[in-house]
Amino acid sequence: MKKRVYIKTFGCQMNENDTEKMYILLSDEYEPTLNPEEADLILINTCSVREKPQHKVYSEAGRYKHLKKKKPELIIGITGCVAQQEGENIIKKLPYVDLVLGTQGFYFIKEALKTFTKTKKPVVFTELKSDFKPPLILEEKNFISSDKKITAFVTIMQGCDNFCSYCIVPYVRGRETSRPPEDILKEVEELVKKGVREVTLLGQNVNSYGLKEKGYPDFAELLNMVSQIEGLWRIRFTTSHPKDLSDRLIKVMAENPKVCHHIHLPLQAGSNKVLKRMNRKYTKEEYFKKVKKLRDAIPDIALTTDIIVGFPGEEKEDFEETLEMLEKVRYHEIFSFKYSERPFTVAQKFNDKIPEEEKEKRLKKVHEVQARITKEIYNSYVGKEVEVLVEGFSAKSKELLMGRTTTNVIVNFKAPRLDLKGALVRVLIEEAGKHSLKGKYLETLKT
Repeated sequence: MKKRVYIKTFGCQMNENDTEKMYILLSDEYEPTLNPEEADLILINTCSVREKPQHKVYSEAGRYKHLKKKKPELIIGITGCVAQQEGENIIKKLPYVDLVLGTQGFYFIKEALKTFTKTKKPVVFTELKSDFKPPLILEEKNFISSDKKITAFVTIMQGCDNFCSYCIVPYVRGRETSRPPEDILKEVEELVKKGVREVTLLGQNVNSYGLKEKGYPDFAELLNMVSQIEGLWRIRFTTSHPKDLSDRLIKVMAENPKVCHHIHLPLQAGSNKVLKRMNRKYTKEEYFKKVKKLRDAIPDIALTTDIIVGFPGEEKEDFEETLEMLEKVRYHEIFSFKYSERPFTVAQKFNDKIPEEEKEKRLKKVHEVQARITKEIYNSYVGKEVEVLVEGFSAKSKELLMGRTTTNVIVNFKAPRLDLKGALVRVLIEEAGKHSLKGKYLETLKT
């Protein structure tokens, strides 16, 4: 009988994808459980982009301490970015933790478990190799979930060379390294064989895919290569650094019918002074020029973005410029955060910090402005027909189906039959909500 593993995941889509890989790597000996009380192995896959998720990790680990007392043979591990950042310190703070595996170290989880079983001493693996290439890991069967997957994440590169002054990613994910294109294509092909119809290609900066590796395609070319896979209907990607958004990529997005009309293009701030201090390597004017190119080529494109408020030295005039950019660009949605000081970063040394209450006020204002813009954009969908890839039942009701438009907007709708998961359907939008649309099924386009 197989042992059981429980994995709690914090953070971005890349962390979710890493969690799936760990499940597959462990599948010879472990099967997943949703209940930590039943587990023989508990892993916490972590995020350290901001301070709050890091604190969550320690409180999460604390919840499993009593389980270890009840079951001394239980193995507890911390993986991912916090593991990479903290290393041996985790063992000092949490002596009941047995494994600490960083962003490259988790690939060696089977070896780490063997070593721990043999020595009964904590195993820490946080080495970052600049020439590290993530191995090709394929799921032979639907091991993680018996549900048919319609969408999937595929990591195409990891690490970052940009060193934005607020960002910990280059220190915990390492320098940029791209996966071999043949591995990416093989992984997507296998996913499509299992019923996946849409993939999201992941990287800290997908726009710089292949630029450091000899003989690799660039990102625009990779999109075209992936689109050749029969049975794959849609391709998404994230994240794009504005400075590296090329005309070639915009052309592919406009001309390749499989590439979705949505791009996540982090702005971070609307003030050139703040952007320079963030080491973003573009001005707001250059950013908006790229937005215009995107909209000229793809009129219905949806933009989403990240905004940081209260960055050190951000004066009220700088903040007003960020609000102006929200009004000018008109994003479908934004992900906005108060500046959070991170170790190793240049911004940590800046003295002109913004008081917490002022950051809170600014974040609230950003939310207010964006909520109005999102409402106006979503209202503009009412009365229009859209193509929706059905992902399953709606979170609102088992009598409704849910899917996304090419612009990445969630649509909940009633259909004459509920067995349409994985189908591409046409829906008439009748109502707009805060973060989703409601519509009426018209016809099935593809199954």
